[in-house]
Amino acid sequence: MPAHPAQPGDPGPPYEEFVRLFVAHEGRLRAFLRSLLPAWADVDEVMQETSLVAWRKFDRFERGTHFMAWAATIARFEALDHLRRRGREHLVFSDAVADMMAEEAAQEGDMLDSHRRALDRCLAKLGATQRELLLLSYQPGARLHEVAARAGRSVQGHYKSVQRLRVRLLECIEGELKRETA
Repeated sequence: MPAHPAQPGDPGPPYEEFVRLFVAHEGRLRAFLRSLLPAWADVDEVMQETSLVAWRKFDRFERGTHFMAWAATIARFEALDHLRRRGREHLVFSDAVADMMAEEAAQEGDMLDSHRRALDRCLAKLGATQRELLLLSYQPGARLHEVAARAGRSVQGHYKSVQRLRVRLLECIEGELKRETA
């Protein structure tokens, strides 16, 4: 496979750069594929093919461009190919419907990224104690009464505090998103 020519500031050999980029976007790629494919098993299979094809074509990836868009294009074609192969076995969407779903999934992914960036900025504006309170309250498996006890509050007082913080965050996020689109 032809390698990228070495350039000043290179992050390392091409495989390291590829792995960094692919891992950074893997979650979004999986979500994108899930919007196109009927089952998680299909997503896993197509994700594997997508990673192989993307690696084989990585020498054609233009540095400085949007890796997710490039990889999503490969993933879309791999998903369509998978659906065609499976079409012999099952009822599947037409190419036009699959293309429309892929476009919508890409737009939703971009929107989710904007929301995540806005949430990160708004969380950073909170005080450390407030941020910790929210993060503890929303950890997987968190129990309201345990987090309240840890914070030295009643369950009701804790709940009201979290609700007020959520309202502040929502208002902040809405403002951030307006500024981002202005």
